[in-house]
Amino acid sequence: MTTSATDLCVIFGGGGHSKVLIDSLRAGNSTLSLVILDRDDSRWGQEVLDVPILGDDSLLPKLVAEGARFFVVGVGAVGNNQPRRRLFEHGIATGLQPLTIKHPTSFCSQRADVGAGSQLLPGCIVNAGATLGRNVIVNSGAIVEHDCKIGDHAHIASGAVLASTVTVGAGAHIGCGASVRQLISVGEGVTVGAGAVVIKDIPPHTMVVGVPARLT
Repeated sequence: MTTSATDLCVIFGGGGHSKVLIDSLRAGNSTLSLVILDRDDSRWGQEVLDVPILGDDSLLPKLVAEGARFFVVGVGAVGNNQPRRRLFEHGIATGLQPLTIKHPTSFCSQRADVGAGSQLLPGCIVNAGATLGRNVIVNSGAIVEHDCKIGDHAHIASGAVLASTVTVGAGAHIGCGASVRQLISVGEGVTVGAGAVVIKDIPPHTMVVGVPARLT
């Protein structure tokens, strides 16, 4: 993607996750101008890594008129990816384009398919034949092995490992340091607790924890 100095990218959310995204963009020598919108009015007027938090979503029409073309979802998630889904759909509805972020230390096979607005963060690996939907986070140090299929809005948290041919449903959360055995299906909206080891399929909209992982 080629950008000019006048291109503007809106980051939805000014919490900790936005720091990693800003750092990833800068590490990749992005020429985008960045601004943050956040519903928490106590953050308005502050900065995140020198990027200003201007206000809330009511400023979007003004920003679009001033040249905003792209957006990223700067909100992370621990077990509930619905806020990220809503923000992604809101950005699309305003006519902005979702920006896909790949930190230069991430590895993504040329034979993997990465959906719009997804985020590949420092040190993560996405191997050949993997398919990522839209607005997916593959967080720092996570591994998505070959032929895995990750649904829209899912979050593979820091240090999590998906062995080959794992399916992860839309909106699911694979917790920090969790492992999922090959050929396993993790249903839509599932939460896999931190450090869990998944050796059986998990039905949608449930939560599992432990070694081996079990329903709570």
